Amino acid sequence: MQQQIDVWIRAVIRWFGYVPNRDLSGWILLIISVIAGLATTFVLTQIIRLIARRKNNQVLVLLRRYVRTAFYFWLPSLFFLTGTNIQPERFLRRHPVADKAAEVLFLLTSTWLALRLLKLGELLMVRSYDISSDTNLSQRKFVTQVQFIRRIISTILVLVSFSLLLLNFQGSRKLGASVLTSAGIVSVVVGFAAQKSLGNLLAGIQIAFTQQIRLDDAVVVENEWGRVEEINLTNVVVRLWDRRRLILPITYFVENPFQNWTRSDASITGAILLYLDYNTPIDKVRDKAKQIAEADPLWNEQVFVVQITDTTPTGIVLRVLVSANDAPSAFDLRCHLREALITYLRDEHPQSLPQVRIQSGAGLA
Repeated sequence: MQQQIDVWIRAVIRWFGYVPNRDLSGWILLIISVIAGLATTFVLTQIIRLIARRKNNQVLVLLRRYVRTAFYFWLPSLFFLTGTNIQPERFLRRHPVADKAAEVLFLLTSTWLALRLLKLGELLMVRSYDISSDTNLSQRKFVTQVQFIRRIISTILVLVSFSLLLLNFQGSRKLGASVLTSAGIVSVVVGFAAQKSLGNLLAGIQIAFTQQIRLDDAVVVENEWGRVEEINLTNVVVRLWDRRRLILPITYFVENPFQNWTRSDASITGAILLYLDYNTPIDKVRDKAKQIAEADPLWNEQVFVVQITDTTPTGIVLRVLVSANDAPSAFDLRCHLREALITYLRDEHPQSLPQVRIQSGAGLA
């Protein structure tokens, strides 16, 4: 029984190409390199943590939040790759899997780390910009461009890394060659896909630099009012007023008309329509509306007009125009003014409210 076990062990050793005296030192070196990478990662992260606690540096805080996990894997993979590079040639010939695994792991972790560093760089560039206000047009323009450029670089980086990963494997290159043998149909499909992708990319570049839309712009698309929440390479996410998300292809904003209420100025004029009786004292209503607008902090004192814009057989249409610094403020201002005017007319001039008159036949006689 013991002899059979020894035979099986020797067969397994020969199958994996393991030579005890020659390979043991090589595997020990690889293990030591990985352990050294983990230890170095631990020491560096602890040092950064202590510095961040003492100085409360925002850069170090963002570094820990966005780069720490990727760095945990990247540095050991670098040590592992270094350990395979200093191995003797005969060890790598007997165990090519170790060398190939080190290259693949280092490529994947490096791509991951580079993507996180790009995100960190974007946050550092825009951290001092406030895009929550409609009046910060130049700041929202810069943030939109930075985010779009970061996404383009990230996409190129992933494509290059994926290509390098495929080049490490002979089977992948053969698979790619076999797919391209049917050049007729494949060329048409690839050409059509490239046309769509190129169109999205060009549309995104046009939007990023011509600033047709920016992050947090107030827009009206598909008869819906909302704010631009994300501008991606292929689509734009619009956060609607009721918290729904409208996702549109980025080419939509190049090929279709839409309303941008914060294109060059966030201020907007709102209209209030009141349907009143002919007996309405217009001058008094105008003075009261001016008084209400002046008392409301939402009015920016730029536009105020009270006019009769239309008449009907039973009454008049009174329009009140007021302006505010942004669309939400204009909506709230209109609601406040409408409520206050209706209350004023009901209490002070009830004859101004819409009435239906019926004249009897006796009165005609």
